[in-house]
Amino acid sequence: MIGEVPNVEVGQEYRTRRLAHEAGVHRPLQAGICGTMRTGAESIVVSGGYKDDEDYGDVIVYTGHGGQDGAGNQASNQSLDDAGNAALVTSYLEGLPVRVLRGYQGGSIYAPKAGYRYDGLYRVTNYGSKLGIDGFLIWQFRLEAYDSTPMPPNAQKSDTSTNLTKPGVTPVAGVEKPERITSTVQRIVRSSAVKRQVKAWHDNRCQICETRIDVPGGSYSEGAHIQALGSPHNGPDTTGNVLCLCPNCHVMFDAGALVLEDDLTVVRGGQLAGVLRTHAQHSIDLDCVRHHRERWRM
Repeated sequence: MIGEVPNVEVGQEYRTRRLAHEAGVHRPLQAGICGTMRTGAESIVVSGGYKDDEDYGDVIVYTGHGGQDGAGNQASNQSLDDAGNAALVTSYLEGLPVRVLRGYQGGSIYAPKAGYRYDGLYRVTNYGSKLGIDGFLIWQFRLEAYDSTPMPPNAQKSDTSTNLTKPGVTPVAGVEKPERITSTVQRIVRSSAVKRQVKAWHDNRCQICETRIDVPGGSYSEGAHIQALGSPHNGPDTTGNVLCLCPNCHVMFDAGALVLEDDLTVVRGGQLAGVLRTHAQHSIDLDCVRHHRERWRM
């Protein structure tokens, strides 16, 4: 299950991982990442399993899975072929929310004092590789809390020292709630099952220009509704009303710079620009095509 679990509130505590498993918050009893490349990551556990992890409360730098020895040291390189790491890449590419469970072993000021605590939904906003503390390649994923996810409690807030500045120097006040800037807007809204199906049919290759954006661990495309959803257009959320496009063609299509004829000819700036590539299982709704075309030709 991607997203919230019914009847589970942010801040819910569990004495053991088995209880979190039974509640459906994090299903694996040992693995820190729940998910696959196909589905994306359902949930992660932040519990101090990797020494390169960083926990800032509403931002987590989470080290991927794999390569550790029995003593918890990194003994070999990590790979994006690992199911858990591949799941987090999919969550990034598809904009899917990830549940975060913090454990008492985390060694962070945001870790619970005992047991485990569900801390809400986060999104993967970036990922990359580096040499870890132990000298082996690791993959790290930056997760940021959704705006609706409350900041986890700070166990050491009452112990914060006020004597860290030199005498006579006024400390910088800072901002209690700094503005969060999201740099990749389309990934805020999760990709629906309908869009994901269309993108899977086309293997993330743009139906107009044939571009396929390959990135470490996967590929990226966008699902574009032909007839826009919601008022005043009220298009259906069906596969027949969705195209698999690259970001450039998506922007041009949404702005009317690209339109389709009934025979699926692509028209750009009044000039023929090719034919939409189709798939045997993907039937395009021509009523939606006409609605989009008439909207921009009025």
